[in-house]
Amino acid sequence: MKQGMDIAFFASSLVSAYWNGAATYYRGMVRALHERGHRVTFYEPDAFGRQQHRDMADPPWAKVVVYSAQSEAEVLRTVEQARGADLVVKASGVGVHDELLERAVLDLQGPGTLVAYWDVDAPATLDRMHGNAADPLRALVPRYDLVLTYGGGEPVRQAYLGLGARDCVPIYNALDPSTHFPVAPNPRFEGDLGFLGNRLPDREARVEEFFLRAASLLPSHRMLLGGSGWQDKTMPPNVQYLGHVYTADHNAFNCTPRAVLNVSRESMARYGFSPATRVFEAAGAAACLITDAWEGLEMFFEPGREMLVARDGEEVAAHVRALDAEAAHRVGRAAYARVLAEHTYAHRAAQLDALLQGRRAVAPAEESA
Repeated sequence: MKQGMDIAFFASSLVSAYWNGAATYYRGMVRALHERGHRVTFYEPDAFGRQQHRDMADPPWAKVVVYSAQSEAEVLRTVEQARGADLVVKASGVGVHDELLERAVLDLQGPGTLVAYWDVDAPATLDRMHGNAADPLRALVPRYDLVLTYGGGEPVRQAYLGLGARDCVPIYNALDPSTHFPVAPNPRFEGDLGFLGNRLPDREARVEEFFLRAASLLPSHRMLLGGSGWQDKTMPPNVQYLGHVYTADHNAFNCTPRAVLNVSRESMARYGFSPATRVFEAAGAAACLITDAWEGLEMFFEPGREMLVARDGEEVAAHVRALDAEAAHRVGRAAYARVLAEHTYAHRAAQLDALLQGRRAVAPAEESA
């Protein structure tokens, strides 16, 4: 009997984090699935300059297929390569030909092949579908064997079930301890508070409140902003803009400032239960994290002990003023212990493995019924 599963993954990019916030999530999950004996082929389009901004070579724990997205015919030929896989995943937000891929992967469904829709931005996807009864994905949701999400908890699960999903299970963000861990401080990232995130429409207003307003209230403190798209943003003079920070530098970015900040996108804060990748990256580096408040945080970390919580920029500033090195170290070490004990991608892959093995076990009976 074949050991492990052959998994085909259609998503944005495994090898580039350039304008691709899900890269760390994909890498952690795919590596952990490989370590459990599964074979993953990751199909990603040559788009958005990601191949020109790679931050890793093709890894030994996945086969990476970069395909041309110049025509629908080329995309369909790529999808056909996945025929016969035990699990086919269409992730949200590929960025090119998403509607085509969402339909095409369902043609691979059959005896021995499960097809899952994996939503890495469920709040945005659900808002879009609820706002447009003619959204093509709405009609396809009931046809997928399973919907997976990387956040959203019960509110997202119930929303997908309400759209006819057979089942919806959150597989939350987590830590890959082999890539995110404590390192020595880097003088480039010295400061009192750092925030790392791309400029996105439904995050910008919250960054203005939680980061830029806090910076304006702390004129004698050094603030660091990393991420793409902020170069023409008006900022207080004590903010240093770093531009895109490659993943190889994320550990140093998290380890060097007195504290780092998490600012959720508006839709994820509204749905709750959606810890961003940077939350676990920071915890894995034993950083002292200050996060905006969102429902469900207590499922992952203990507020006040393993993480500091703020409801607005004024509270962020108050936390930064009150933090000394000893207190920051204490919070960071507590978060580090918690994330290693409960929130690694090995934990998430074990959850997914149990879920998929259970479904594969009942599939023959369903097919013969």
